[in-house]
Amino acid sequence: MIYHLLYPLHEYWIGFNVFRYITFRTAYAILTALLLSLYLVPWFMRLFQTKHWSKTKKAYEPQTHNSKIGIPTMGGIPILLSVFITVFLWSVLTNSFIWVLFLVCVLFGLIGFIDDYQKIKGGKGLSIKTKFGLQVLSALIIGIILFKYLHFSTRLYVPFFKAFTPDLGYAYYFFLTLVIVGSSNAVNLTDGLDGLAIGPLSISFGSYLLLSYLAGHIKIANYLQVAYVPGIGEVAVFCGALMGACLGFLWYNTYPAEMFMGDVGSLSLGAVLGTVAIMVKQEILLMFIGGLFVLEAISVIIQVAYFRFTGGKRVFKMSPLHHHFELKGWSEPKIIVRFWIIGIILALTALSTLKLR
Repeated sequence: MIYHLLYPLHEYWIGFNVFRYITFRTAYAILTALLLSLYLVPWFMRLFQTKHWSKTKKAYEPQTHNSKIGIPTMGGIPILLSVFITVFLWSVLTNSFIWVLFLVCVLFGLIGFIDDYQKIKGGKGLSIKTKFGLQVLSALIIGIILFKYLHFSTRLYVPFFKAFTPDLGYAYYFFLTLVIVGSSNAVNLTDGLDGLAIGPLSISFGSYLLLSYLAGHIKIANYLQVAYVPGIGEVAVFCGALMGACLGFLWYNTYPAEMFMGDVGSLSLGAVLGTVAIMVKQEILLMFIGGLFVLEAISVIIQVAYFRFTGGKRVFKMSPLHHHFELKGWSEPKIIVRFWIIGIILALTALSTLKLR
């Protein structure tokens, strides 16, 4: 909105030219979302406490998590609200990618909200089949919009191989669904300790902020030999808003947490991360940038498969992976910080591949 209101005035004063720069608007998007999140999260904490919208006991958690029962949840609502307000203020609203990302947040946020609300009211939440089905349907809707209406490329760009860009055709729908739904659920599985998911999410959105800016700048994209996607640079503003909102929420979600983001937060933020990776044509790099989420998801898959194959034996003391280290006696802050360090290393490794073509 600010761009549309003030940039046209550059004809009268050259200083208004600054609003056309993505870097300027992204920087202020980070700050705006951060401040909004810092303000909104405590307000929603108080509101949800009065409504008794708080964390409930999960069957697959260590007993040490009983102390977390009663802490307000559904913190994804103020996170998304901060993002929406910020993006509305600082982005170019005629950019189609921005509205697709809005839709992703809404669709997956609604799935998470319904799941959280049913748990809060004493139910078990959405069944696994129902939740997965809704996620797949939402991802397919996003795919149809991208490819049918925005004529998005179905080519897959592989790191290290500049000449290898296979066109997946209709198979890209399956690939897109796998990335978005997989990312959504991986973040959801990681969100089991105070700040464990929101910290790496901030790192991931910061990484894709850079990648989206590079992919939207034709000279830089050609120099680095990465896919040039017209208009994708504006997604940097959206990523900046996500990063700022996540950092603001982390202030209250860090150990000991005062609020949890719930499925409304983890499912939507994970899905939008996967969607950004698709849009920027850096889907494979998501396995490294979001490598921590991948490790957590793989630990669950290994645990379930091994348990069924061996008739009851386990690889880990408990899955996801962070629970394994809890039961080994690691303190919660130690697990969180060490996992953050792993996330930073993986993100830096991913970004270093930009020059390896």
